[in-house]
Amino acid sequence: MNYSEALNYIHGTYKFGSKLGLDNIKDLLNRLDNPQERLKVIHVAGTNGKGSTSSMISTVLRKSGYKTGLYTSPFIEVFNERMQIDGTMISDLELAQLTEIVKVKVEEMVSEGRAHPTEFEIVTAIGFLYFEKNKCDVVVLEVGLGGRLDATNVVTSPEVAVITPIDLDHVAYLGDTIEQIAAEKAGIIKEKCHVVSYPQKESAMAVVKRVCEGRGAVLTEVSFETLKNRNSTLEYQRFEFEGKPYQLSLIAPYQIENAAVAIKTIDVLREIGYSISDLALQQGLKEAKWMVRMERVSSDPLVIIDGAHNVHGIIGLREMLRLHGKDYFVVGVMGVLEDKDVTHMLDIIVPELQGIITTKPDNPRAMAAEDLKKMIQGVPVLGAFDSVELAMALAMKIEADYGKPPLIVCFGSLYMVGRARKWIIEKT
Repeated sequence: MNYSEALNYIHGTYKFGSKLGLDNIKDLLNRLDNPQERLKVIHVAGTNGKGSTSSMISTVLRKSGYKTGLYTSPFIEVFNERMQIDGTMISDLELAQLTEIVKVKVEEMVSEGRAHPTEFEIVTAIGFLYFEKNKCDVVVLEVGLGGRLDATNVVTSPEVAVITPIDLDHVAYLGDTIEQIAAEKAGIIKEKCHVVSYPQKESAMAVVKRVCEGRGAVLTEVSFETLKNRNSTLEYQRFEFEGKPYQLSLIAPYQIENAAVAIKTIDVLREIGYSISDLALQQGLKEAKWMVRMERVSSDPLVIIDGAHNVHGIIGLREMLRLHGKDYFVVGVMGVLEDKDVTHMLDIIVPELQGIITTKPDNPRAMAAEDLKKMIQGVPVLGAFDSVELAMALAMKIEADYGKPPLIVCFGSLYMVGRARKWIIEKT
């Protein structure tokens, strides 16, 4: 099996759907000799901020000399992004080799009458094999969907369970209340494990606390009271937390809160025996990167790409524009999935824009550009293109208006912004 054949096989299993539950992944991993049982794992769940927080934690661990695996989803440009060791993506050759090993076990399961594993279950199994084969000291493992029934939740004894901000999302799968969704996220909390949580809404925090108490888990609830001297620009952010200075290259204002969660996670890891210096912590946070989270990808014109695909993400984008957008003629390029709360998202972001171009993500659940256009009120719609490339080509031609230089903000579905990012980098 070569790389192309491996990707075709993995993506070909999309037809088996996205099923929550652990029976299939446990069976598959058991046939692979349970590689996850030989890994030390930091398990990260939440509605928003999982990827950024995971990147910060993994970069700090790498700076501290630990061979660190990072498992995330979805990918933005190339599939290999989903599995990294010390900041380097899995090679095409190794992905092909491990996919072939997993494929044999999947065929064995099906021949015995077992249900075919889903795409995410297969990818998760490949990831565990990859990290175990390469003898990672620790793996930062991002949940795919929810937590309790997510395929990553075969981990039985995480070093730390980290819960980032919880909000309404994926309600068809996880429940339509904050409490129900919090219960799903809190499913990664295991007996007597260490837990670090973002300071959630009161109803969500009550659920997390109740689960921790029931399982004898040690909870660290992050407080932002000591977050001080915040200085945010379109190039970096500086802040103090618990009396110590830090700098981020991630420019979204909410990344400072995510950094505080990462710092407290590092504190817990220190408590249980990890050797992490203050210098490694500071350098790790400064060097941490995360694609398409308010990522500056062009300076002329100024273009920021942001995977703000739900209400919580759109609020973060609004705060950035309120901080830095007043000196620019701000034009949005937006593409979303139709199962999102699009009306609410538009209510939040449209007042910050001087113009908008609509487009369509490459996904079966995508909203057509013309349908999104019809929902927009209060700002000129400059164009509607189902082609992301055509939408970006128009946006890049926007000229200064009202004496202000243009700021192009491309946001919405990760399926769309990843494509936009690739197009911009190739062009510029």
